[in-house]
Amino acid sequence: MEIRRKAVAGTLESSDALVEIEPGRGVAVELESVVTAQFGAAIEKTVREVLKEFAVENASLRVVDRGALDCTIRARVEIAIKRAAEEEK
Repeated sequence: MEIRRKAVAGTLESSDALVEIEPGRGVAVELESVVTAQFGAAIEKTVREVLKEFAVENASLRVVDRGALDCTIRARVEIAIKRAAEEEK
């Protein structure tokens, strides 16, 4: 899936995550989390799995996690991808 524009999903509320995605070269993931030491690798793995599921090969992502569950992170990344892939209206 081609990332056409910048898009955002989620919030900075507790137990949520804010995902920003924009066109890029290759895949770059920047992670900021209150639990990076414990779960940073798992969060990044989840993000990259969702990107792979949607065949995203060129994107730059910034994930600001506030203790979100894995399912929430997946949902936020998926919505950001779908928003970014849409044509501007």
